[in-house]
This record gives sequence, C-alpha cells and structure tokens, in this order.
Amino acid sequence: MTINEIADRANVNRGTVYLHYEDKFDLLDQCIETHMAQLFESCLPSGDTSHFPSKASLLRTVEYLEQHAFSYTTLLTNKGVPAFRKHLLAVLRQGLSEQIEMSDINRNMNKEILVQYLASAAVGVLEWWITRSIPYPAKDMAEQLWALMERNQMVPQPSD
Repeated sequence: MTINEIADRANVNRGTVYLHYEDKFDLLDQCIETHMAQLFESCLPSGDTSHFPSKASLLRTVEYLEQHAFSYTTLLTNKGVPAFRKHLLAVLRQGLSEQIEMSDINRNMNKEILVQYLASAAVGVLEWWITRSIPYPAKDMAEQLWALMERNQMVPQPSD
C-alpha cells in the first residue's frame, strides 16, 4: 500500500498524511501503539501497571478483544503487520518476567525460557481465538486463560 492509496482511502490529500506521519511505516507504528494503548487501558483501567491484572481485568480485556475483533484480526492476520504481534509478545514477556514466581513448580526452570514459553503460549491462544472468529465466548476464554496462568504460577496464588 502506498501513501497515495492511504490518502485516497482516508479522503485526504497526500500532504495531509505527511503532516502527521513520516511515512507509511510511521503510520503503522502509531496505529499499533494506539491499539496497544486501548488494549492496556481496557486491561488496567486504573493505569497502574505495577500490579498484575485480576481475573476481572482479564475478562474485560478478552471482552474488549471480542468487541474489536475486526481490528485485531486485521492486525494479526495481515502479512504486513507482524509488528503488532511482536509488540504484544514483548509487552507480555516484560509483564510476566516481573510477575512470575520462581518458587514451587517453577523453581527448577530457567526463568527466561519459562517467560518466553508462557508469553508465546498466551499470545498464541489469543491469536488463535481471534483469527478463528471467536469460537468461544470471552467469559470462557478468560476462565481458561486464568486457570492456565494459575497453574503456571503466573498470577498471585491464593493464601492457604
């Protein structure tokens, strides 16, 4: 896609596009940043990124993905947009690295490998769910993902 095609679809002059973006890659990067910000705002509405999301915030996030499935399907399936998946994976890896407990079942694991595995699995499951036209309700997906995260000590464990 060219800047001319983008301008035509947006019904604006080519120069107007260049007033806001350096090139089509800058436009793509800013679109990805906007979608990521909206996704995280849905997940962490208080803006507090220091605490791991709750089960309720995971449900809100999955519901948000469900409501905006068209946009996220486009971002995940378009061959020209691997940057979105890469960015999502990087953010999830960072969050997991900060949250994962390296005790009990995870104590004999290499944390870097564990974080990469779990982040890839979570992004893969969400990508599969979105690109398969949401075959299960958001509530079911959130329940399943939370159970998997609990099993792998990715979320705070309930006290005995």
